[in-house]
Amino acid sequence: MSGGLGATRVVCKGVAVRVGILGGTGPLGRGLALRLANAGVSVSLGSRDPVRAAALAAELVGRWPGRQLTITGEANSAAAQADMVVAATPWEAAVPTASGLAEPLRGKVVVSVANAIVKVGQEMLALTPPRGSIAAALQDALPEAAVAAACQHLPAGPLLDLEVPLDADVLVCSDHPEAIEATMAMLGMVEGLRPLDAGSLAGAGAIEAFTAVLANLNIRYRARSTLRLSGLDSLRARGRAEP
Repeated sequence: MSGGLGATRVVCKGVAVRVGILGGTGPLGRGLALRLANAGVSVSLGSRDPVRAAALAAELVGRWPGRQLTITGEANSAAAQADMVVAATPWEAAVPTASGLAEPLRGKVVVSVANAIVKVGQEMLALTPPRGSIAAALQDALPEAAVAAACQHLPAGPLLDLEVPLDADVLVCSDHPEAIEATMAMLGMVEGLRPLDAGSLAGAGAIEAFTAVLANLNIRYRARSTLRLSGLDSLRARGRAEP
């Protein structure tokens, strides 16, 4: 990675000035924006259509007038200027979108939240991307950024309702320790989320594919289940696991 590491180190200390969300107008992008803003983070909601992004950002803020939410809607190119960036586009658009923004993303932590899944009949099925995962494909497309995979198992519905308490584990993996640290610090600010260090990007394929299993369970039982692991010490889990 090149000289942009200064911004990455600032984020690692949990004092990121702004988080940008590429393709943030989708349900998961908006849900993450809302929860991060509620935790005190300044969020830039990015989109190919900045007018739509601005309208949806204003809608999120207006829905919760009693909260001090800082969410702005902008073009993806503006969101990519943030200190830390979340790639929340549909999975098939993740690499093309990020590749076109390689310069502003250089030296930054980029969090991939996409899953390559499709609906076939009544079931959701996981696809295997050429690099094994969307996160690995993003890292290949952004060699000078630090890509982490996270948030694949979070249902958007509960995220979008601040009155619904969260109780979920978030598996975070990356080939860059600083990306794991920064991503866990960011997600750890959201009440009810427990970020867990899941190791290198080699595990991203399994993490992404398991989303199809959760989706099928939720469809079958008309639920909004997520992932919660037992047997882990919560305080230690918020830090990086010992080797």
